[in-house]
Amino acid sequence: MTTIYIRTLKRAEHTVFCVDKGQKTYYDPQFNQVIPYSSGQQVKRSIMDTLSKVLNEIPAPVMFINKLDKDGHRGEAEVLSICDPTYFDQLLGGWMKAEKSDKVIKDENLEEEDQEEKDQKKRTIKRRSPLSISAMRGLHPLLAGVKNESVSFDRSDWGHTEVKIRNSKGDFITSQAELDLLFEKHGSQLTKKWIDARKNARATGLFVQDIAIDLRRLFSVSLNNIEPEIDSTTENKLREAGWMESENVFGKCLVAPEAVRTRLIPALAEAIVEWSITSNQSRTFSLMETLAVTISDNANKIAASIRAKLSEEEDNKAYPIVEEELDGVSTYVTLAAGGYIRTKSETFDALENAKQKLITLMTAFDYEHQIKEN
Repeated sequence: MTTIYIRTLKRAEHTVFCVDKGQKTYYDPQFNQVIPYSSGQQVKRSIMDTLSKVLNEIPAPVMFINKLDKDGHRGEAEVLSICDPTYFDQLLGGWMKAEKSDKVIKDENLEEEDQEEKDQKKRTIKRRSPLSISAMRGLHPLLAGVKNESVSFDRSDWGHTEVKIRNSKGDFITSQAELDLLFEKHGSQLTKKWIDARKNARATGLFVQDIAIDLRRLFSVSLNNIEPEIDSTTENKLREAGWMESENVFGKCLVAPEAVRTRLIPALAEAIVEWSITSNQSRTFSLMETLAVTISDNANKIAASIRAKLSEEEDNKAYPIVEEELDGVSTYVTLAAGGYIRTKSETFDALENAKQKLITLMTAFDYEHQIKEN
């Protein structure tokens, strides 16, 4: 086994998956439905946040480069990662450092070869994450949807609320007589802020999310000079920290010490099973409880393990299905699932058992000797 596939089924109730610009949605042309979703980037951020809490460690620092034009207006430039796999989020989340070369002024005091070295363009360093993370989307277009609602910010019952009114020119009205007339005409409407329903979509339904763990790359950092993952300084640092040189199907690499793997594997299992979206707004919070988790080394079987099936008797109706005894798939069903899916194997410790399964699979892989000698 070189890849572990994990499928997670969650229930969301009247919530949002993000704050910026309201709920994200996409259109399903087959069933003519608008489906809410949480992006893979948001799921990844949630997993890394959970990892940080479990390990009680701060993620790697990030440098944001900004630039000013000739008029002094600010613009965005590069975002530079530290590219150091000794940080948990770098090793497991990957990195990319595409730094622009600095403008170099000709230095008459430098030798020609030194000037060429100084002028050399900085190389891009990148590491693809060993975790492939999908978006969390509806289990089926008929099992998830969005509802729009109007909301308001109302403080009409607070006696100390202050109200100011601008005239057509944008100036505040100061005449008390004029203000009294406006209060008499509009009353409590002056202390309410209405928010358009079109901007307030709420997600409800059953949602599925997939993760693939590439064990070959999980704790290995490539030493490929053509597509470098680290620079020479970081390489020396890792060797001094006990990272062992080895080889996998991608070429020579450095493998994290056993102590590092032993520390990170249980935390990663915890984060994959227990992650939750906490960026949704307080007024639309949902537990987004996990109903089932399936684990396999076969992508097709993991897709079949949690799925939906159209009703044969009724149009536009689908039923969620969790395969509890599918060969090659380990299935873990929580007590909460019984309210939405017909199941027989739900247990109170389902998620703990799923974590232990992931720990066992990740621990059993031989990271240091991936290429077997004949």
